[in-house]
Amino acid sequence: MLSLIYWIWILISCLIITLLSAIAWVVCYPFDKRRTVVHALSRCLVWCIHGVPFLTRHRIEGLEKLDPKRAYVIMANHNSMFDITSMYYLPLNFRWVTKREVMKTPFFGQLIFMHGDIMINRGRAAQAMEQMLREGKMWLDRGVSVAVFPEGTRSKTGEMARFKAGGFMMAKELEATILPVVMDGTNRVVKPKSFLFNWKNRITVRVLDPIPAEEVTKADTRDLMERVEKQIREELAAIRIKN
Repeated sequence: MLSLIYWIWILISCLIITLLSAIAWVVCYPFDKRRTVVHALSRCLVWCIHGVPFLTRHRIEGLEKLDPKRAYVIMANHNSMFDITSMYYLPLNFRWVTKREVMKTPFFGQLIFMHGDIMINRGRAAQAMEQMLREGKMWLDRGVSVAVFPEGTRSKTGEMARFKAGGFMMAKELEATILPVVMDGTNRVVKPKSFLFNWKNRITVRVLDPIPAEEVTKADTRDLMERVEKQIREELAAIRIKN
Protein backbone atom coordinates (compact mmCIF):
# COMPACT_ATOMS: atom_id res chain seq x y z
CA MET A 1 0.00 0.00 0.00
CA LEU A 2 2.83 2.37 0.89
CA SER A 3 4.54 1.73 -2.45
CA LEU A 4 1.29 2.46 -4.32
CA ILE A 5 0.93 5.80 -2.52
CA TYR A 6 4.53 6.61 -3.36
CA TRP A 7 4.04 5.82 -7.07
CA ILE A 8 1.00 8.14 -7.08
CA TRP A 9 3.16 10.82 -5.43
CA ILE A 10 5.78 10.41 -8.18
CA LEU A 11 3.11 10.63 -10.89
CA ILE A 12 1.63 13.83 -9.44
CA SER A 13 5.12 15.33 -9.00
CA CYS A 14 6.00 14.54 -12.62
CA LEU A 15 2.79 16.17 -13.85
CA ILE A 16 3.32 19.37 -11.84
CA ILE A 17 7.02 19.72 -12.71
CA THR A 18 6.34 19.03 -16.39
CA LEU A 19 3.75 21.82 -16.49
CA LEU A 20 6.05 24.24 -14.64
CA SER A 21 8.95 23.30 -16.93
CA ALA A 22 6.83 23.98 -20.01
CA ILE A 23 6.01 27.44 -18.70
CA ALA A 24 9.65 28.13 -17.78
CA TRP A 25 10.86 26.83 -21.14
CA VAL A 26 8.57 29.19 -23.06
CA VAL A 27 9.12 32.23 -20.85
CA CYS A 28 12.87 31.86 -20.33
CA TYR A 29 13.89 30.47 -23.73
CA PRO A 30 14.98 33.82 -25.29
CA PHE A 31 17.50 34.65 -22.57
CA ASP A 32 18.24 31.43 -20.66
CA LYS A 33 20.40 29.61 -23.21
CA ARG A 34 21.84 27.35 -20.52
CA ARG A 35 18.27 26.34 -19.51
CA THR A 36 19.18 26.92 -15.89
CA VAL A 37 15.56 27.33 -14.80
CA VAL A 38 14.39 24.09 -16.42
CA HIS A 39 17.37 22.28 -14.91
CA ALA A 40 16.51 23.70 -11.47
CA LEU A 41 12.95 22.40 -11.86
CA SER A 42 14.37 18.96 -12.69
CA ARG A 43 16.22 19.16 -9.38
CA CYS A 44 12.90 19.93 -7.70
CA LEU A 45 11.45 16.78 -9.24
CA VAL A 46 14.37 14.78 -7.87
CA TRP A 47 13.70 16.22 -4.43
CA CYS A 48 10.07 15.11 -4.77
CA ILE A 49 11.16 11.60 -5.75
CA HIS A 50 14.01 11.08 -3.28
CA GLY A 51 13.25 13.67 -0.63
CA VAL A 52 10.50 11.86 1.23
CA PRO A 53 11.65 10.39 4.56
CA PHE A 54 11.93 6.83 3.30
CA LEU A 55 14.34 7.63 0.45
CA THR A 56 16.75 10.11 1.99
CA ARG A 57 19.60 7.60 2.28
CA HIS A 58 21.88 9.21 -0.30
CA ARG A 59 25.60 9.35 0.32
CA ILE A 60 27.38 11.84 -1.94
CA GLU A 61 31.18 11.66 -1.92
CA GLY A 62 33.94 13.62 -3.62
CA LEU A 63 32.08 16.87 -4.33
CA GLU A 64 35.27 18.76 -3.45
CA LYS A 65 36.84 17.31 -6.62
CA LEU A 66 34.57 19.18 -9.00
CA ASP A 67 34.19 22.85 -9.85
CA PRO A 68 30.50 23.85 -10.20
CA LYS A 69 31.53 26.62 -12.60
CA ARG A 70 33.26 24.26 -15.04
CA ALA A 71 31.79 22.10 -17.79
CA TYR A 72 32.70 18.40 -17.95
CA VAL A 73 31.93 15.31 -19.93
CA ILE A 74 30.55 13.16 -17.12
CA MET A 75 31.06 9.39 -17.39
CA ALA A 76 28.95 7.22 -15.07
CA ASN A 77 27.99 3.57 -14.73
CA HIS A 78 24.35 2.73 -15.39
CA ASN A 79 22.29 0.46 -13.10
CA SER A 80 18.73 1.76 -13.35
CA MET A 81 16.55 4.76 -14.16
CA PHE A 82 17.34 6.09 -10.68
CA ASP A 83 20.90 6.80 -11.87
CA ILE A 84 19.36 9.68 -13.81
CA THR A 85 17.65 11.21 -10.80
CA SER A 86 20.62 10.60 -8.50
CA MET A 87 22.96 12.50 -10.82
CA TYR A 88 21.06 15.68 -9.96
CA TYR A 89 22.68 15.61 -6.52
CA LEU A 90 25.81 16.93 -8.23
CA PRO A 91 25.97 20.76 -8.24
CA LEU A 92 26.34 20.91 -12.03
CA ASN A 93 24.15 22.07 -14.89
CA PHE A 94 24.30 19.19 -17.37
CA ARG A 95 22.61 17.58 -20.36
CA TRP A 96 22.20 13.87 -20.93
CA VAL A 97 23.14 11.90 -24.01
CA THR A 98 20.15 9.57 -24.28
CA LYS A 99 18.46 7.28 -26.76
CA ARG A 100 15.67 8.82 -28.83
CA GLU A 101 13.19 6.15 -27.67
CA VAL A 102 12.99 7.79 -24.23
CA MET A 103 10.95 10.56 -25.86
CA LYS A 104 8.02 8.13 -25.88
CA THR A 105 7.98 7.91 -22.07
CA PRO A 106 5.14 10.02 -20.59
CA PHE A 107 6.31 13.12 -18.73
CA PHE A 108 10.00 12.19 -18.90
CA GLY A 109 9.99 12.44 -22.68
CA GLN A 110 8.63 15.96 -22.52
CA LEU A 111 11.05 16.92 -19.75
CA ILE A 112 13.99 15.61 -21.75
CA PHE A 113 12.96 17.71 -24.74
CA MET A 114 12.58 20.89 -22.68
CA HIS A 115 15.78 20.14 -20.77
CA GLY A 116 17.67 20.09 -24.07
CA ASP A 117 19.20 16.63 -23.74
CA ILE A 118 21.04 15.12 -26.70
CA MET A 119 18.69 12.48 -28.12
CA ILE A 120 20.51 10.11 -30.47
CA ASN A 121 19.43 7.29 -32.76
CA ARG A 122 21.59 4.39 -31.59
CA GLY A 123 20.86 2.47 -34.77
CA ARG A 124 22.79 5.04 -36.83
CA ALA A 125 26.23 5.27 -35.25
CA ALA A 126 27.78 7.82 -37.61
CA GLN A 127 24.79 10.14 -37.40
CA ALA A 128 24.67 9.75 -33.61
CA MET A 129 28.38 10.62 -33.29
CA GLU A 130 27.95 13.69 -35.47
CA GLN A 131 25.02 14.83 -33.34
CA MET A 132 26.93 14.26 -30.10
CA LEU A 133 29.81 16.38 -31.38
CA ARG A 134 27.57 19.16 -32.66
CA GLU A 135 25.23 19.45 -29.67
CA GLY A 136 27.92 18.52 -27.16
CA LYS A 137 30.06 21.42 -28.38
CA MET A 138 27.09 23.77 -28.14
CA TRP A 139 26.44 22.91 -24.50
CA LEU A 140 30.08 22.80 -23.43
CA ASP A 141 30.65 26.21 -25.05
CA ARG A 142 27.77 27.51 -22.91
CA GLY A 143 29.43 26.15 -19.77
CA VAL A 144 27.04 23.20 -19.46
CA SER A 145 28.31 19.68 -18.79
CA VAL A 146 27.34 16.64 -20.87
CA ALA A 147 26.55 13.36 -19.08
CA VAL A 148 27.13 9.99 -20.75
CA PHE A 149 26.48 6.38 -19.75
CA PRO A 150 29.39 4.75 -21.61
CA GLU A 151 27.91 1.26 -21.18
CA GLY A 152 25.27 2.37 -23.68
CA THR A 153 22.36 0.93 -21.71
CA ARG A 154 21.60 0.06 -18.12
CA SER A 155 22.84 -3.21 -16.65
CA LYS A 156 20.21 -5.87 -16.04
CA THR A 157 22.46 -7.79 -13.63
CA GLY A 158 23.92 -4.97 -11.55
CA GLU A 159 27.36 -5.68 -12.98
CA MET A 160 29.06 -3.19 -15.27
CA ALA A 161 29.12 -3.88 -19.00
CA ARG A 162 32.09 -2.96 -21.16
CA PHE A 163 32.32 0.69 -22.09
CA LYS A 164 31.73 2.01 -25.59
CA ALA A 165 33.99 4.62 -27.16
CA GLY A 166 31.46 7.24 -28.34
CA GLY A 167 31.53 9.48 -25.29
CA PHE A 168 35.31 9.36 -25.10
CA MET A 169 35.63 10.25 -28.76
CA MET A 170 33.40 13.24 -28.10
CA ALA A 171 35.43 14.36 -25.08
CA LYS A 172 38.70 14.03 -27.00
CA GLU A 173 37.41 15.82 -30.10
CA LEU A 174 35.92 18.67 -28.04
CA GLU A 175 38.96 18.89 -25.74
CA ALA A 176 36.81 18.48 -22.64
CA THR A 177 37.67 17.44 -19.09
CA ILE A 178 36.24 14.03 -18.16
CA LEU A 179 34.56 13.62 -14.76
CA PRO A 180 34.15 9.94 -13.76
CA VAL A 181 31.21 9.25 -11.42
CA VAL A 182 30.33 5.97 -9.69
CA MET A 183 26.81 5.09 -8.56
CA ASP A 184 25.68 2.16 -6.46
CA GLY A 185 22.34 1.16 -4.96
CA THR A 186 20.17 2.68 -7.67
CA ASN A 187 19.25 -0.80 -8.92
CA ARG A 188 17.92 -1.71 -5.47
CA VAL A 189 15.44 1.17 -5.09
CA VAL A 190 12.67 -1.06 -6.43
CA LYS A 191 12.59 -4.72 -5.44
CA PRO A 192 13.31 -7.19 -8.29
CA LYS A 193 10.36 -8.13 -10.51
CA SER A 194 7.93 -5.92 -8.59
CA PHE A 195 6.81 -2.32 -8.12
CA LEU A 196 7.52 -2.38 -4.38
CA PHE A 197 10.11 0.01 -2.99
CA ASN A 198 13.05 -1.09 -0.87
CA TRP A 199 12.72 1.52 1.86
CA LYS A 200 15.99 0.61 3.60
CA ASN A 201 18.16 1.02 0.53
CA ARG A 202 21.08 3.44 0.35
CA ILE A 203 22.38 5.09 -2.84
CA THR A 204 26.02 6.12 -3.11
CA VAL A 205 27.23 8.69 -5.64
CA ARG A 206 31.03 9.04 -5.69
CA VAL A 207 32.87 11.65 -7.77
CA LEU A 208 36.36 10.58 -8.88
CA ASP A 209 39.31 12.76 -9.87
CA PRO A 210 38.66 14.65 -13.13
CA ILE A 211 40.90 13.89 -16.10
CA PRO A 212 42.11 17.28 -17.40
CA ALA A 213 41.33 18.25 -20.97
CA GLU A 214 45.06 18.27 -21.79
CA GLU A 215 45.35 14.58 -20.88
CA VAL A 216 42.12 13.70 -22.67
CA THR A 217 43.30 15.37 -25.88
CA LYS A 218 46.69 13.62 -25.90
CA ALA A 219 45.47 10.16 -24.87
CA ASP A 220 44.53 7.35 -27.24
CA THR A 221 40.74 6.96 -27.19
CA ARG A 222 40.81 3.26 -26.33
CA ASP A 223 43.41 3.75 -23.60
CA LEU A 224 41.30 6.57 -22.15
CA MET A 225 38.16 4.45 -22.24
CA GLU A 226 39.89 1.50 -20.56
CA ARG A 227 41.40 3.78 -17.91
CA VAL A 228 38.04 5.28 -16.92
CA GLU A 229 36.29 1.91 -17.05
CA LYS A 230 38.93 0.42 -14.75
CA GLN A 231 38.62 3.33 -12.31
CA ILE A 232 34.84 3.12 -12.11
CA ARG A 233 34.85 -0.67 -11.88
CA GLU A 234 37.35 -0.66 -9.00
CA GLU A 235 35.56 2.12 -7.11
CA LEU A 236 32.22 0.37 -7.55
CA ALA A 237 33.67 -2.82 -6.06
CA ALA A 238 35.13 -0.81 -3.14
CA ILE A 239 31.78 0.86 -2.44
CA ARG A 240 29.98 -2.50 -2.41
CA ILE A 241 32.51 -3.99 0.01
CA LYS A 242 32.09 -0.98 2.30
CA ASN A 243 28.30 -1.25 2.19
